[in-house]
Order: sequence, then structure tokens, then C-alpha cells
Amino acid sequence: MPQRMSDLLAAHAHQTFVGRVAELTTLGTLLEPHGPRILHVHGIAGIGKSTLLARFSGIARAQGATVIQLDCRHVEPTEQGVVRALGEAIGVSALNTGVVVDRLGDLGGVVILAFDTFEVFQLLDTWFRQVFTPSLPENVRVVLLGRQPPGAAWYACAGWGQVMQAVPVPSLTEKEAEDFLLSQGINKADGAMIARSTHGHPLALKLAAAALRESAPEHWPTGAPLQHALDELTRIFLEDVGDAVTRRVLEGSAVVRRVTISLLQALFPDLAPQDAWERLRRLPFVDGASDGLMIHDAVREAIARSLHASDPGRYLEYRRAAWRQLTREAGSAGGGDLWRYTADMLFMIENPVVREAFFPSGSPTLTVELASAADERALADIAHACEGVEAADAILTWWRRLPQAFSSVRDSEGHMVGFYCKFRSDEVEPGWLLDDPIMDQWYSHLKHHPMPRGEIALFCRRWLSIEDRDSPGDVQAAVWLDLKRTYMELRPELRRVYLAVMNIGDYAAVARRLGFEVLTDRTIVLDGHHYHSAVLDFGPASVDGWLADLAAAELGVQREVELLDPDARELVLDEGRVTLTPLEFGVMRYLVARQGKAVSRSELLRDVWGTRYEGGSNVVDAVVRTLRRKLGNRATRVETVTGFGYRLRSRD
Repeated sequence: MPQRMSDLLAAHAHQTFVGRVAELTTLGTLLEPHGPRILHVHGIAGIGKSTLLARFSGIARAQGATVIQLDCRHVEPTEQGVVRALGEAIGVSALNTGVVVDRLGDLGGVVILAFDTFEVFQLLDTWFRQVFTPSLPENVRVVLLGRQPPGAAWYACAGWGQVMQAVPVPSLTEKEAEDFLLSQGINKADGAMIARSTHGHPLALKLAAAALRESAPEHWPTGAPLQHALDELTRIFLEDVGDAVTRRVLEGSAVVRRVTISLLQALFPDLAPQDAWERLRRLPFVDGASDGLMIHDAVREAIARSLHASDPGRYLEYRRAAWRQLTREAGSAGGGDLWRYTADMLFMIENPVVREAFFPSGSPTLTVELASAADERALADIAHACEGVEAADAILTWWRRLPQAFSSVRDSEGHMVGFYCKFRSDEVEPGWLLDDPIMDQWYSHLKHHPMPRGEIALFCRRWLSIEDRDSPGDVQAAVWLDLKRTYMELRPELRRVYLAVMNIGDYAAVARRLGFEVLTDRTIVLDGHHYHSAVLDFGPASVDGWLADLAAAELGVQREVELLDPDARELVLDEGRVTLTPLEFGVMRYLVARQGKAVSRSELLRDVWGTRYEGGSNVVDAVVRTLRRKLGNRATRVETVTGFGYRLRSRD
């Protein structure tokens, strides 16, 4: 039986795998009856964590284990996102964690759950530690692979020391690096020189081996820091890419998180997108994923920095073209695809205030978790230490009514150093809002500026820190990161966020960049202190639209608000949402998917009505008339193409 290409690639990967004996031995303990239940595999970018996982997965499967691998870059960082992705991987329609847990137990034998690039899941670290992993059946083992070691909270929690172990992944030794290069066809003399100059870093070794055919090794960096060596090797590799077209495709693709056929077409309208895809796919530092191609972070960052420095105009045009295509596609995305576009848009935003708020680059020093009854004394002490009597009593009244709305912030030793409380507008009694002087003002603002039905406001009532009260600091940063997790969970229904601070000046610059409006007429005085309220209205497209607007402001372009919410089957207008009939929705979705292109009446009849009867074109015109009425002042977006059909204009 002839071998498939995937078999040949797997065999080649096996043959070129070197070293990692200690790491594989530790991973192998997961297969033992009394071994660890959780391993945190950590190391810097490009060090070979994914390659190590692939090797171990083959060993585990050969010993009868079931291995489920998820790349966290492609999973929405919410509880629902993880449950949905795991459900798809194990063959169930998972509605909650219990369904997934039961299915994993039913699989029998040892089941390995591997979460690669776990560093992008900082939003979910507490949930993994407190909810998900403790709920797993006895036959399941977990491998978390990321750039950072496990946070202090994993060690502070009683019992984890017996079931969890950290596994650092170092660079290859000089001998292992030389062995790897020999497997790549590099002679011993050149291999020894490359091994020294690349510090045994696997990605740098791969780059060097790929570049060796054309470049002069004597000009390579020697003794330089690793990142400098990677930058230089990337530059050398780019110089030696055999043709200008591939080099151009690689440079343009470095501005996006993932590369798709449609993005390549938008970035390079003069090229054949399939050919551009194949050129990119065969490069040694590009990996294929279920939703596109991924250029390795270290290489992509080096290419993007170089392009930005050498040709900032072209760098900006690539980003603008990518942004336009992403916003166009995101308008018709739904379900799991929506997260991919949210992550793509976050990547387009270079503002560190936004990027760090969703995906912090460092290891967390504080953890945020749901407060428990045992936290009441510490919480009350912090409230009274930071607030006056009246303000503290208002907060503690909420604690007595809705303790589940409170989260505690803990240091590396598990001590409570702060807290915050938040409420959903659809889960709190309106009468309780009136009892609180600050939330009474938010309720009044909502009545005077109502949201469309089905949309949610999030009330962030207060965050307090022992050291900083409500001023910027580590506690506030931890709280804001946890809030971003809530943003992800509540979108696309989340419309607004309300918050209150005393020291409004500390946040003025950041608030303006993020789009917050200070409600100057709703300041409240408690215990002689002024409490200022601010609101962030995400707009009809929720968090995703807000992120697109932030990116548009950076790029100097104007975002076109999408007209259609495909999940809700509603028009999204400035004045609110409008429900569509099934036929109106079908016509609108068809036009949106072909925005700017003329669509014939016969096409609409065939693909929306499911008929080929040409005499039915009058029914198309009737539906378009009602659709235009519902569009109101945007009715001109749907143009009549005389004697043919209709076209959705890209902008009013």
C-alpha cells in the first residue's frame, strides 16, 4: 500500500528528532498508574515544545493512550470555547463541562489532554485550576505547554504539589544541535559553527539549515543574544529566498495573526492567491492549522519589525488591506468562527494598553478567583480600610445580597490583597440598584439611554486594593484582565460597561484611548469623597465592533459598521436592531456575502428560495422592498441593477 504524504512527513519528523530524553521520560510518567496528573511544559518561543508534544503523542498512542491535542491560539478563551473545542475533538455536542467530562471517562484507558500555546489562555488560568482540571475523571491526564511556568497559585493551592509538575524545556546541547543539523544534511564543520551561533535554539537551527545553501556562514552572528541571532538569521533567510514574489508574500503575511486564501487575495490582488499560499506553506517556519497558516512568532516579529523600519508606508498598507478583509469577513462569521476574527482583530491593534489587557505577555503575579464565604472578613477589612463608612456599607450590602458577584485577588502565597465586584444588568434586581447611590445613577443613565432588547450592560461596581485603593497597580491590572474574560463570555450580547473610580485623573488617558465616556453629571459624594462614573458603549457590534474601531483609529481608516448579525438574524442599525423574516434574512445574507457584486434575481431565486422558476422574480422584488423599509436611512445600501438584480453597496 503506497504511503500518504502525511506518513512521509511524520516519518521524517521522527528521524530528525534529537535529544529531549529527560523531558520525554517525565512526560512518560503520565502513562503510569500513580504518576502526575498535570504537567506544565514551559520554555521560550521556538524552543521545540510542540515538536516534543508531537513526539510524545506518538509514543503515548503506541502504548494505547488516547491523545487529544488543542492549539489554544485557535480556541476562544472562555469556558464555553474550551468546552466546544473539546466536544468537537471527542465527538460530542458539548453544552457544558459535565458532558465533556462524562465522554472523557467513557473513552476508557489513559486519555491525554494536551493544550499547546497555553500562554494565550491566561484569561482562563483560574478556571483551569479551580474548575476544569479538578472535574476530570481519574483516567485523564493534562499537559499544558506554554512560554511561562505555572503561576504561583498552582503551588499555593493545597494538594496540587502531589499531582502537578513543571517541566522546563531548555535549548539543545551542542552535541544534540550538531546531531540535528546532521539530520538536515549539514556537514559536521558547518554544524559545529551553527550550533554555537544559534545557542542550540531549535527554530534558529532550522532557519540556519534552510539558509545555509545560499548564505555565507562566516557572516552569521556569533555569541550574540538569542533574539538578535534569530533576527539576523531571519534577515539572512529572507535575502536568500529564491524569488522576489515569495519574499514579498512572506513580508506581507507577517502583519497578520494567521494567513488565509482570502487574506492573501486582499494583500496581493495582483497575485494568484493559491500560488501565494503554496509559496508560504512550504517555508520551514510556517505551520498549517485548521484555519490557516501560522508563521512562527519569532520569525514573524523579526520580519514585521524589519518591514516597519525599512518601508513604513508599505507596512501600513498591508495592515489596512488585512483589516478591511477581516472586518468584511467577520460581519458574517458566527459561532466558533467569531473568536478567530476577534483574535485576528486584536492582533491588528498595536496599542499595548489593549493588547496587554487581553493577552498579557508576562507571567501573572496575582490571581483572581470567585470569593468564598471564608473571604468575608478579609473583604470587609479591605472595604473599611479603603472607603468611608457609607461607601463601605454600600459595598458590603452587595456582598450580603450577591456574594457570587465578588472576586478575590490573591498574591503568590494565597493571601487576599484586593477584590472587585461586577453584575450583569439582566441578573440583578432593579430595586437593589436604586438602594445604591452609585448604581442608581447607572440605572438612571440606562433609562435615559436604553439599550436594544437582548443586550447586556456589565456593572463593575468597585475594585479595591490594600496598597492602591482604586488607583492603577497590580490589583487593578489583575482585575482588568479578569474583566476581559467576562467581555469574551458575554459577547455579542454585551453592549456597555459601567464603572466608578475616585481618582479619575489616573485613568483619563487610558479611558480616552479605550472609548470610555465620563458621566460628568452623575458624580456622587460619599463620606466627603467624589465618585466618578464612566461608561464604555461597545456599539451594536459589541466587543468585536469596538476592537475593529480601535484598530481603524490606529490605521487611520473608517470602519464600516456591519448591517447583519447572522446569529441573531437581525439588522444592526444605529437606532437599534431589527428582526428579519426568514426570506429577508436569506436575501440580506446573500447580498452581504457578495458585497459590491451584482446579484441576479435568478440567483436569489435559486439559492434563497430554492427554485429555478424565472417567473418568480416579482417575489424577490417584494422582499427587497420590505428589506429596504426596515433598513430605514440605510435603504440606499441595496441598489437596483437595472434589468439584472441587486447589489449591496460597501458604504452609504
